[in-house]
Amino acid sequence: MAEEIRWVKTHCARMDHGGCGLLVGVRDNKIIQVKGDPEGYLNKGYTCYKGRVSADRLSHPNRLRHPLKRVGERGEGKWQRISWEEALDETAANLLKIKEKYGARGMGFGVGMPKGLEHFVMIRLANIFGSPNVIASQDVCHAPREVTGLHTCGFYPVADLHNPTSLILSWASNNLSTNEEGQIGGLTLEQLKKGARLIVVDPRRTELAQKADLWLQLKPGTAPALALGFLHVIIEEELYDKDFVEKYTYGFEDLAQHIKSYSPEVVAEITWVPPELIREAARMYAAAKPAALQWGNAIEHDVNVFDAARSLVCLMAITGNLEVPGGNINAHDPKIMGLGEFVRADLIPDKRKQMLGAYHSTIPRLMTVPPAYFRQAVLEGNPYPVRGYYGMCTNPMVAWADSQVTYEAFRSLDFVAVAEIFMTPTAAMADIVFPVAHQYEMNDIGHYGIGHGMILARPRIVEPPEECWPDIKIMNELGKRVSPAELWHDDFEEFLEDIVRPAGLTYQEFVARGYLKGPDRFRLYEEKGFRTPTGKIELKLSTAEKFKLKPLPEFTSLPEEPDAEYPLLLISAKSRYYLLSSYRWVDKLRQKRPQPTAEIHPETAKTYGISDGDQVMIATRYGEIIQVAKVTDIVHPDVISASLGWWFPEGDEKEQFEWKKSNFNMLTSVSKLGKEFGTPNLKNIPCRISKL
Repeated sequence: MAEEIRWVKTHCARMDHGGCGLLVGVRDNKIIQVKGDPEGYLNKGYTCYKGRVSADRLSHPNRLRHPLKRVGERGEGKWQRISWEEALDETAANLLKIKEKYGARGMGFGVGMPKGLEHFVMIRLANIFGSPNVIASQDVCHAPREVTGLHTCGFYPVADLHNPTSLILSWASNNLSTNEEGQIGGLTLEQLKKGARLIVVDPRRTELAQKADLWLQLKPGTAPALALGFLHVIIEEELYDKDFVEKYTYGFEDLAQHIKSYSPEVVAEITWVPPELIREAARMYAAAKPAALQWGNAIEHDVNVFDAARSLVCLMAITGNLEVPGGNINAHDPKIMGLGEFVRADLIPDKRKQMLGAYHSTIPRLMTVPPAYFRQAVLEGNPYPVRGYYGMCTNPMVAWADSQVTYEAFRSLDFVAVAEIFMTPTAAMADIVFPVAHQYEMNDIGHYGIGHGMILARPRIVEPPEECWPDIKIMNELGKRVSPAELWHDDFEEFLEDIVRPAGLTYQEFVARGYLKGPDRFRLYEEKGFRTPTGKIELKLSTAEKFKLKPLPEFTSLPEEPDAEYPLLLISAKSRYYLLSSYRWVDKLRQKRPQPTAEIHPETAKTYGISDGDQVMIATRYGEIIQVAKVTDIVHPDVISASLGWWFPEGDEKEQFEWKKSNFNMLTSVSKLGKEFGTPNLKNIPCRISKL
């Protein structure tokens, strides 16, 4: 007789940033169904298609199930099955060999965006090993908003969609399709049902834009100019919160003088947004009490990100929307182990001075290495040689800007180890590949250390295949081989206990609760001021000279100069069916989005003789790729929106699964970088298009 279905509560992971509460139905160690948990703190029963089919990742016939060692040329796709002991010993021997020859900093530790404890166990591994170089995607994801917030107001201003708000200003965010950390589409829809107004700033007419009171279709690459136009209207028309500005901001007079040159008429010429629409949107945002500015990842995709993020924090500040319910808040963590203690930051006190980014004067508080600087160190030995790489939850061959440079860097490294669930273009370039357990197959904690004031329980629901290990276990065992064993746990799951022990809980007691949320502390500045050098929100940075930063946000030029040879502007949009380059091998997801598509306006398609479904060549100064035309008026006639993250799991492993053919990052370059974060132009690039 078949076992009854057993329902287990958990939270979504590795499919998106969101963290939706899920109910997972299990029978005989197999997942039968995944659905939204009506009691989920973030989602209240809502979940996306990706989440509902997420268990299909675990049972794919081509899933990696044994450690592998390269036996042919790097990238050739020839492997030998080895034991875990051999895989760990060989990896440890290579790490120690690199350390002996080049110092610990000669080893790079790479991570993508798993949003579980493994991210921080990797930082711990790097710190204990002695390497300051954790290479992450943060230069183009999350860190520019977070770190700019820390410098401007002392915290990362998160849109509070849990308390009633009068208005949501959604800037480069489309959370009905892809979620931000902890910012679920369901939360936005609930606010709109309750009467919140909506302004959307986006070059594409997204589903969210169709629900908006106002949609501002800005020219790609002009976000700082538009934000400065908002500031101009609000300051010139005296719509700002005078009492708050007087008591709690620094540099307002300088900002007020500075924005005089950004009138709506001037800004309209730059942004394509009509001056009357700029005025109307700015007035609506200033008048709403409170208003939440939901800013998205897309503002972090070109070299002007610091100006964009700075101007938006200034916008939140002068309207009095910081640290108020329903505005943008400082999300306080629950009583859990602090990040510095967990990652053993004490063991590498000179990290800030030694990490690769420091030699390029990246902004203080950015504690991961931009990939552009990692590859420079690998290929040129500048500022010092880096010769090894250990990566997990990441696929740099497709995900990093300038993929050809990434390929050359990985080809030239002395040693590469990758932990993966499936053979990817990056794993195909490794010397050792570790097969990992995935979500539902391991105990984990979500949303730790990312500034949203909560942690989410992710208990193990089914047992993994015999030789698939959680990333945390791999690094715990590797750590014992390359550093003092007493700095690691006998049982890797003790890391989970460490996190929740300050709350007086065991991990299982935490699982029973489901999540922990920190206390709401609104208007804390009334007692303590802001955690900046001046104790106020720094509209003008007091540390500008010290850190060689711009004191005030500005817009001086487009991310890349216009070029008559490339008359269109190239952007991209994430797909709701994938997580960047992940999961194109999951059949149910691939059926929803079987091929890489490029959105082209009907007028533009007509000009170039392109019909819906045609194969098209997209070219920039840096390269060219093939995608399939989708003719649609959701984009501007001068804009092409191409698909991100494409490789072909069905392709030839010897060619790293056709990673060049349709990969957006064949069209990007690291020749020009933003100074503050080492950010390349991932979007807003002059391009041309032709029918194949």
